[in-house]
Amino acid sequence: MIYDSHIHLDAYTACPADLAYAIEQWMEAGITGVIAVSTDLASAYRTLELQRAFPDFVHAAAGFHPERQLPSDREISEMLQLIATERDRLAAIGEVGLPHYSEHTKSLSHYTELLEIFAGEAVKHKLPLVLHAVHDKAEIALSILQKHKVPTAHFHWLKAPEPVLQRIIASRYYISVTPEVCYRTRDQLLLKKLPNDRFMLETDGPWPFTGVFSHNKTTPLFLLETARQAARVRAMDLDTLLVQASANTRRCYGISEG
Repeated sequence: MIYDSHIHLDAYTACPADLAYAIEQWMEAGITGVIAVSTDLASAYRTLELQRAFPDFVHAAAGFHPERQLPSDREISEMLQLIATERDRLAAIGEVGLPHYSEHTKSLSHYTELLEIFAGEAVKHKLPLVLHAVHDKAEIALSILQKHKVPTAHFHWLKAPEPVLQRIIASRYYISVTPEVCYRTRDQLLLKKLPNDRFMLETDGPWPFTGVFSHNKTTPLFLLETARQAARVRAMDLDTLLVQASANTRRCYGISEG
């Protein structure tokens, strides 16, 4: 019983029949569901198609990835309309946030304005925000969430200064760790600090990983080993950790227990 709390499932859709078979295999291995995030309009539409095809497994989110080129006003308007129209089929707004790794940091003020819009939409539609906001951008994103009184947010694959991390925790937002927790001290230390009711597991697939995952295509199956290592890091029984992480994901994304 494991949820992948952050995956780009539309990136796996080169062959729909292969994806259907893969999802069947993932479910048989114990993957309960995935939070499938979007990167742009085409990605959002495709992710919603996947939610329609696999309604009990795929929980869809719609948004613009902040490391991509800033969307046009028309694209933003269409995305907002899509979110309003498909509200009942969406689990969240995301992936949204602020750029850090790309040249788009030169336009940070424009991305900040866009995040302000999505924060308002999250409150309006009572949907959680899925955030890409790392290092010095995490504090900016957190301030925007607090300004708009966003009740539920998920900082995925977080890297942030200790004071900012503690503010995120105090705000009762969720934080997920990736398969890097199996081989990277930074992620292990982060996981130890997270409250029992706020941590989640993710792959960010198809993003590749090293260590025991080297040369393997990233899938939610990586979470089987990730969960085992997470249990060791948190000094928890594996079954207890799985139940807790799954409950946290369902609570964050409003998923009813089947």
